[in-house]
Amino acid sequence: MVENSGGGPGDGAAEVLDRPLPDGVRRRVVQIVSDGFGGLTVSELPAQLRQYARFAPNRRAKFAGNAMAAALETDPLFRQRIGEKLREAQSELAGALDSGSPPPAADPLDVAAAAYVLRPTGWVKLVTAAGEEALRADAERADEESRAELERLREELDQAREATRTETERLRTELDAAKKEAESLHRKLRSAHSDIKRGEAALRKLRSETDASRAEGQAQVSAGEIETRRLKARLSESEAALEATRKAAREGRSVEDMRVRLLLDTVLEATQGLRRELALPPVSVRPAETVDAVEPGRMTPKDIAARALSENDPAILDQLLALPQAHLVVDGYNVTKTGYPQMPLEKQRLRLLGQLSQLAAQTGAEVTCVFDGAELAAPVLLAPPRGVRVLFSKPGVTADELIRQLVRAEPPGRPVIVASTDREVADGIAKAGARPVASAVLLKRLS
Repeated sequence: MVENSGGGPGDGAAEVLDRPLPDGVRRRVVQIVSDGFGGLTVSELPAQLRQYARFAPNRRAKFAGNAMAAALETDPLFRQRIGEKLREAQSELAGALDSGSPPPAADPLDVAAAAYVLRPTGWVKLVTAAGEEALRADAERADEESRAELERLREELDQAREATRTETERLRTELDAAKKEAESLHRKLRSAHSDIKRGEAALRKLRSETDASRAEGQAQVSAGEIETRRLKARLSESEAALEATRKAAREGRSVEDMRVRLLLDTVLEATQGLRRELALPPVSVRPAETVDAVEPGRMTPKDIAARALSENDPAILDQLLALPQAHLVVDGYNVTKTGYPQMPLEKQRLRLLGQLSQLAAQTGAEVTCVFDGAELAAPVLLAPPRGVRVLFSKPGVTADELIRQLVRAEPPGRPVIVASTDREVADGIAKAGARPVASAVLLKRLS
């Protein structure tokens, strides 16, 4: 219950409002206080409202509405000052309230709010009447809205019913058409099944003929590829031989002279080495002494067999490299990818060449390392290590073909050792008179 403890014209101060202030009236009261708020000094304001002194009226009504309503009710002096500002702003309405005859054309909410602030005689009735009028207006407005909504829903229901009937008729028509179409499709499907069966039979026959033709074609293509590779290899060998011949001619000597001279040097050095190593006396051997046999007290065939070495023993490589004028040809990538495939190609080459340089220094043998040029993404800037010849195959020529060319370039009788695990390379160089050695044996020797 709200009581009035302030004074004003008439005896309205004794009246008491026995119900909460209606919302519409309260909003108008807060607006009146907000409008009169700005005409007061800070010292004239209650302490709890001084923080809102600089706010704009609308912002003040929004954020300080509850505080202003409470101050208006509990602070008679503040209510009196607001009432004075209201009398200045709406003098006609204030005079009509003081005389007890509010203007008939005025808004009941404005009249009730002004009466609540000014507290003239009968202000409680005005506030109560305004609240009832507002409730009545809200009820009438809600009733109008409900009737309008009900009418709208009825119209929508009628439209929905009409649309449903139309859609039902359309669906029935489409259903009849779909049934007719389905019957036609069933007939066409049965005919298509018959056609498919005939087509599958013809397709199976065609596939068998195609497979036979493809197999025959693949056989012919394979034979052609083999012949093409053979011709390319012969062409490459011929070109290489021609180039070597031209080079030897330019240098004033023939390839055959070079091969014979190298073979002669090999035989001479081998003879001299054997003579020095064995310290051979003048020849005193008789032909009968050259017949192989076991003399009493000498080695038996079993003992001789026990001296044989395993194919995977690195000592075999040492014995081969100890031969006079020995030439070691290494299939580079075959060895590196057997020993350390996880490393990049550049580091594989550097590691292998460093080890081969040490082997050449230890044995004095000629060492040539061959790499496949197809593995190169760019030209290699490589300084060959001391004692090792480094070769890359040309475009269109594999490292295997280059190795076979190197072996064929050597004179018969010169010890040539090829380190490679490639069976095709091993078979090819063995036919040319070279000795194949597995890559694993070379890796063991290098390590």
